[in-house]
Amino acid sequence: MSDFRDAAMNSKAWPFEEARRLLKRYEAGKVKKDHILFETGYGPSGLPHIGTFGEVARTTMIRRAFEAISDVPTRLICFSDDLDGMRKVPDNVPNPEALKEHLQKPLTSVPDPFGKFESFGHHNNAMLRRFLDTFGFEYEFYSATEYYRSGAFDEVLLRACERYDDIMEVMLKSLREERQQTYSIFLPIHPETGRVLYVPIKNVDAANGEITFDDEGGREWTLPVTGGNVKFQWKPDFGARWAALGVDFEMYGKDHSTNTPIYDRICEILGGAKPEHFTYELFLDASGEKISKSKGNGLSIDEWLTYASTESLAYYMFLKPKTAKRLSWDVIPKAVDEYHQQLRAYPGQSPEQQAANPVWHIHGGDVPASTMVVPFAMLLNLASVSGAEDTETLWGFIMRYAPDASPEANPDLDQAAGFAIRYYEDFVKPQKVYRAPDEKEEAAMRDLAARLQAHDGPTDDETLQSLVFAVGKEHEFDPLRDWFKALYEVLLGASQGPRFGGFIALYGIEESVQLIERGLRGELG
Repeated sequence: MSDFRDAAMNSKAWPFEEARRLLKRYEAGKVKKDHILFETGYGPSGLPHIGTFGEVARTTMIRRAFEAISDVPTRLICFSDDLDGMRKVPDNVPNPEALKEHLQKPLTSVPDPFGKFESFGHHNNAMLRRFLDTFGFEYEFYSATEYYRSGAFDEVLLRACERYDDIMEVMLKSLREERQQTYSIFLPIHPETGRVLYVPIKNVDAANGEITFDDEGGREWTLPVTGGNVKFQWKPDFGARWAALGVDFEMYGKDHSTNTPIYDRICEILGGAKPEHFTYELFLDASGEKISKSKGNGLSIDEWLTYASTESLAYYMFLKPKTAKRLSWDVIPKAVDEYHQQLRAYPGQSPEQQAANPVWHIHGGDVPASTMVVPFAMLLNLASVSGAEDTETLWGFIMRYAPDASPEANPDLDQAAGFAIRYYEDFVKPQKVYRAPDEKEEAAMRDLAARLQAHDGPTDDETLQSLVFAVGKEHEFDPLRDWFKALYEVLLGASQGPRFGGFIALYGIEESVQLIERGLRGELG
């Protein structure tokens, strides 16, 4: 363990770099409690999306990295801003018209359009927790509604009254002149309508902890800031939450980065120590647009898990967090296969290499063995040419290729086989376009079929790959990738594919010869 801790203290893997910053914070005496507190925030204005998962997954990776280099206890809070007013009706909910009358009410006061929970906020919180529980995250869930109404936020709200002018000075510098005229750090919740009000504050009474304002109809009200009668605007809420909870670390997307100095300064005005931050790049959909909870664009967590394992998604989240990521269907097969490549490499690596390996961070050091003896991309091609509609058909080929494999001994491969059939049917099959070979390609493929029929040597991946390679060389394909491209387009209906020798080894020599013959006769399309 000491060897790994030494490696982790020098690792350039981003979770360890962030963990070392937190350790310096603790050693410098900036932490006024006996643990390091990580926080992730969630705005439940719509259904949780995959970016929300990514934030918790990445924060957990830093938490585990910190625990590897330190014996200081840690906690992770997932804080839901469910007291926020519903500013618009999401596009992806049933009967959206029925929600319009509840605009500007706190999300926990809006009826659940799905009819399952006491409010829309409770529904979205439950969805978030279900998603996080699916991945086995260790976290504490905090609801802003409960936090404000229970009085847990009262102390920082009263302090904000006392230091109102100082906080307003920070905020007004960041606002346009027109917005400055009506802005307040406090948002009162109307005692009668229950709506979150964006109105100017006429008076702040620090001695009594009260604010006075006119509602939209011109009627004057005085309310205590405590007990859930008032919430912070979202920018002050960041800093106030950090101060109230004693947050040591929070990450958020690039769209928040310009506000970081505001959050930090408000936290300090309210008596807290600004936390460490990490800004990640945004997630994009297939069209390159930012994914949005209200639009429901981009992949959802459930959609990813229909076609691949939880670990493959965590692997995708680990990679280059400061680079924008497309969340579309075509990233899944590559993520699955690269994850298993890293699993296979891990046991033979040095502590330094293991500290940099994504699978250490995905599994918190408790790294399982991979039993994926067939890559996911190969399973997709096998599903294509075999017409498999169930895993038993795929296993017939797999067990001939790898006699020691079985669904029981290779559970991740068995799971991947089921994923591959679904993925093939939904995404690969509709996109397949077969073509006829030209004269040169046809001659080469007839030659390949003849050599395969005559082959009586080893039938392993490398031997068969060399055979395919030799045919392409003898038929003078230059560059040689044109030969493999022709095989993929004529026989598999795609412009790229697996190592063809490995595919033959898996599918079988006789079956591959028949596939070539069918392709030459134009029967595959």
